[in-house]
Amino acid sequence: MSKRGHRVRDVGAYMLHAAAWRETSLIVQIFSRDYGNVAMVAKGAKRPYSVLRPVLAAFQPLMVSWSGTGEVKTLTRADLAGLRPLSGRSLMSAWYMNELVMRLLAREDPHPGLYDAYDAALLALAEGAQAASALRRFEWILLEETGYGLEGDIPNFDDPAEEKRLRPILRSRLDELLGRPLRTRQVMLDLQRYS
Repeated sequence: MSKRGHRVRDVGAYMLHAAAWRETSLIVQIFSRDYGNVAMVAKGAKRPYSVLRPVLAAFQPLMVSWSGTGEVKTLTRADLAGLRPLSGRSLMSAWYMNELVMRLLAREDPHPGLYDAYDAALLALAEGAQAASALRRFEWILLEETGYGLEGDIPNFDDPAEEKRLRPILRSRLDELLGRPLRTRQVMLDLQRYS
């Protein structure tokens, strides 16, 4: 291997989280189908004329390239691969999915089935589908992919009675794994009370 390290080019991904790093850069968490959850530094992404600045947006499909062999890679390119307009309850549901992926997946552990479920859930939310059915389906697949799934085939979460029956079971299983409730879930519950 060269001194430059490992290079990955044009991989479909989503940005899960971004945090400021140094004066002009960001540390981003990327979720990709073939590489899982990957931490990267996006050098210069906070500069006003950076080509990365308008592209690095949560919930939007991206094509990304990076290099490096350490725990934190260097993002070398990112392009939008489509648009998923989200607002209101759908946006909060998407933040909830991001928090689940970041908390339950080990770094650089690929889960192609979960990536596909994440992509499908975002598409359903962007198209105005019922947030509850999209979230329950995603939670079910997340538990299956991480080895903590429930017995049987995936239920029909489009059936409101089935979704309502399985909601507390899925929440209980996720709370066991996480050790404490997620912040986004509490915000969603608070919003439901006041809407």
